Amino acid sequence: MTIILAGDIGGTKTLLRLAEKSGAEWRSLYEQRFASANYASFSDVLREFLAQSKQNLGDLPNLAAACFGIAGPVRDRRSKLTNLGWSFDSDRLAEEFNIPKISLINDFVAVGYGVLGLQPHDLHTLQDGNVLERAPIGVIGAGTGLGEAYLGWNGDRYEVYATEGGHTDFAPRNELEIELLKYLQQRHDRVSVERVVSGMGIVTIYQFLRDNQAAPESSEIAEKVRQWESGDVESGAAAAIAKAALANCGINSETNGDHLATQTMQMFVEAYAAEIGNLALKLIPNGGLYIAGGIAPKILPLLQDGTFLRILKSKGRVSPVLEDIPIHIVLNPEVGLIGAMLYGAISI
Repeated sequence: MTIILAGDIGGTKTLLRLAEKSGAEWRSLYEQRFASANYASFSDVLREFLAQSKQNLGDLPNLAAACFGIAGPVRDRRSKLTNLGWSFDSDRLAEEFNIPKISLINDFVAVGYGVLGLQPHDLHTLQDGNVLERAPIGVIGAGTGLGEAYLGWNGDRYEVYATEGGHTDFAPRNELEIELLKYLQQRHDRVSVERVVSGMGIVTIYQFLRDNQAAPESSEIAEKVRQWESGDVESGAAAAIAKAALANCGINSETNGDHLATQTMQMFVEAYAAEIGNLALKLIPNGGLYIAGGIAPKILPLLQDGTFLRILKSKGRVSPVLEDIPIHIVLNPEVGLIGAMLYGAISI
């Protein structure tokens, strides 16, 4: 039996798990969530987690390896958390906590490995397609930003390759999106697709439609957007817009929906679908195309009416290329933690 310590580490939350691997089977031994901002360093979090693990399990098992997925770039076995400033050095951590081997990987690379460990109930399938063994696998996910990665067969197993696809140029497809691009060009030197397809993108689209007086603005959402504009990125503006749009289509009766929010989410869904289709054309991921990130599961009803899939596959004369690709939405929020766990075992 092999004990792996896995972590999914971001500026808002840190998830840590001790897991036991026996053959091909995994068993979670202990797991805990931490508010990252409450700690001066990752070492403080890890020290507390190991102490609580020992208390809950009766004794701390011998660790074979650890892997941490970090929301930041990883170079030379070192990393820095982009939105919090924590620094990571795998060799120093291994020595400090007496762990034989510690791997650091980017958080979206962890998501890429995580899709290999998902079960059918962790997915909502938009298109069954035809899975080709050892074919490329694509992963894309809108959340705080827009992550894109792919998996390729290396002769023995799948390996994840990180990309910066979310920072490629935003490509408008119609007059309204062209106007959105012009609106953004007045505010930024360059407009990446992440400016539109992300949590901040939802708020940006809302601002564009609001400033163009596309529809009246509700006071509740207006206040959250004003807070966001003043620098409060935790105002919940994007979530409020999405919730109102869901209410407008009868999904969430607790909130009165509004047309401005509905139009915002329509534009967001279409832009998201188009970018997923772009990634699919670049990779031809006949091993599967996985839509991860925190946004898709929360707006699932907006992705199920056929429009999302139609736009995703609307690529002119090459559209038939996408008909056989299996397309799934990842529902499991711990996919990154699963990926860190799997990579930790691979690295031994």
